[in-house]
Amino acid sequence: MAGTDRSRPDVVLDRNPVVVLVRPQLGENIGMVARAMMNCGLGELRLVEPRDGWPNEASAAPASGALPILQAAKLYNSVTAALEDCHKVYVTTARQREMIKQIMTPKAAVRQLRQQIADGMKTALVFGPERTGLESDEVALADTVIEVPLNPSFSSLNLAQAVLVIGYEWYQSGDDTPEDRREVGHTPPADHGEIDAFFERLVDELDTVNFFWPEHKRQAMLRNLRSLVNRLEPTQQDVRTLHGIVSALIEARQRRKGMKKG
Repeated sequence: MAGTDRSRPDVVLDRNPVVVLVRPQLGENIGMVARAMMNCGLGELRLVEPRDGWPNEASAAPASGALPILQAAKLYNSVTAALEDCHKVYVTTARQREMIKQIMTPKAAVRQLRQQIADGMKTALVFGPERTGLESDEVALADTVIEVPLNPSFSSLNLAQAVLVIGYEWYQSGDDTPEDRREVGHTPPADHGEIDAFFERLVDELDTVNFFWPEHKRQAMLRNLRSLVNRLEPTQQDVRTLHGIVSALIEARQRRKGMKKG
């Protein structure tokens, strides 16, 4: 989906979890991870023994604007070295492990992560190789395992998908975007006075053509019409357009009358 808005302020990237990729195989996948990270406001990338070495030119194109993350990525020769300065470590896996671990959904994990970061802790999200995932000894290094609730018979995600799913939950947990809003462009909503003025004009014109018939149903018809207009939640431009429509209909009726008289 396109939709980058450069006019909006960027999120703070330096107080977010670091993303650690363990033995990533393809440069293209690392680039797609960087893009997912930038989407979700995750700024620090650490690479442990990437198969094809680092830097990797193949990562640039899939990053699609997230080059700063790739350029600042740090290279490590072991998982323990990459996590040395971290207080809390979260690993992602879809496999059942024969060990006692706290297992959380992404939604629950990010709530905990935010509190830990607020307390001054350095945190990490660790993702395993594309083909095999993390080894059991690497999972053992974690404080918490994150499991994404998906189709039990097909729950495997590719590397960038996994980062995006968890990164999305991270970003959403701190985002204050309204769940439902109405875009009105550059025209403000019409106030009740403007809506009432249009409604009264509309009723007057409908009366001239005996729209509210039979008479005993007039009040119910007026209520229904009023409810319909209010449901539209018109902008000021909408009201001007509606007035223009009524004016055009009046003028057309008057022209027809003039033609008949002629």
